[in-house]
Amino acid sequence: MADIAGIGAPARPGFAGKMRIWWGDRPYSQAVLIAVLFLIAAYFGSNILHSMAARGMEPNFDYLWQRTGFDIDETLIPFTSDDTFGRAILVGLLNTVKLAFFGCIFATILGVTLGVIRLSGNLLLSRLVQSYVELIRNTPLTLQLFFWIALTQALPQPRQALQPLPATFLSIRGIFLPWFNVETGSLWPLLIALVLLAFAARFVLARRQRPLSPGAFIALLAAFPIVAIVWILLAGISFTPDLPALQGFNIRGGLSMSREFAAMLLGLTLYYAASISESVRSGIESVGIGQWEAGRAIGLSRGRIMRLVVFPQSMRVITPLMTSSFLDLTKDTSLGPLIGFFEVTQVIKVSANKDGNAVATIIVLVIVFLAVSLPVSYLINLYNRRLAKRGIIAK
Repeated sequence: MADIAGIGAPARPGFAGKMRIWWGDRPYSQAVLIAVLFLIAAYFGSNILHSMAARGMEPNFDYLWQRTGFDIDETLIPFTSDDTFGRAILVGLLNTVKLAFFGCIFATILGVTLGVIRLSGNLLLSRLVQSYVELIRNTPLTLQLFFWIALTQALPQPRQALQPLPATFLSIRGIFLPWFNVETGSLWPLLIALVLLAFAARFVLARRQRPLSPGAFIALLAAFPIVAIVWILLAGISFTPDLPALQGFNIRGGLSMSREFAAMLLGLTLYYAASISESVRSGIESVGIGQWEAGRAIGLSRGRIMRLVVFPQSMRVITPLMTSSFLDLTKDTSLGPLIGFFEVTQVIKVSANKDGNAVATIIVLVIVFLAVSLPVSYLINLYNRRLAKRGIIAK
């Protein structure tokens, strides 16, 4: 009878359960845990530093203020061989950020387009995109970068440069594109005004109960160039076209792009566009067929169903995967030294070889990549939380 009476009695917690209950009831438990972990890390860190000091390998960051003695061809800010290693690292960091920024933008545009085409009803286009994705994803990125830099090395000399478009030159010296020079005034206030206008339009559209008609949508897009033209006229901004032209044995003027940067940008864009296209495809396929049927039932076209119904819901799958792709693209910019692109990894490598302080240079490299990758991850997670607040992604 005692056994029968004890059937409904709650089971007694074991040792692990008792420890969990005891630990969870203590308000200072997390502080104690953090303190213990800190002491362990401090102990091992002290031993490592003592051993390195005994072998003459103690980290020393004085090299950051020493003269470099080498030049960097592609820079966003002025740099000479008399500048310090700290400025050289800044130059390399800016090159890395430039490559990662444009790589993420172009890879996203191409990847989203390919992902939508992959699910289109056109069998030929769908198979072509599938073949592209399988080819790119099953080939090492390093091999692709070697292919693209070898292709750029096959370009002709400046006098025989290829001109696929007017005032556009492809040569062994680099790629030259048309650009412009601002003579009077500044374009930064105009760019800020256009960004604010875009946020205002986004704010208004988010609170509309009905989508814009095609005419209203075209009028909204036309507002941006109209504002830009009016601003330029009122502010008195004048600029002249800067067209590249052959001068002597080289091409001068315009916007120049080195072969190494072009190969890196092309390789990273094509490689990660294939990954993003698969993320987009899987996200769209995760939306039930009933959403398509509901859109057709209220008279929406296939394009409007995709834009207003399916694609917003697919973001719950696409966003985390694209975050991983952006971070991987940013970290893979470190492959630039393999084909001669001078970015932050190459600067750190040269600094370590010249100064001999490998530990300090590696620490700087880790800090630099964390400074680049963490903001990218934060911005994507911030966008993810905004989608969660709107009910698109589960919290």
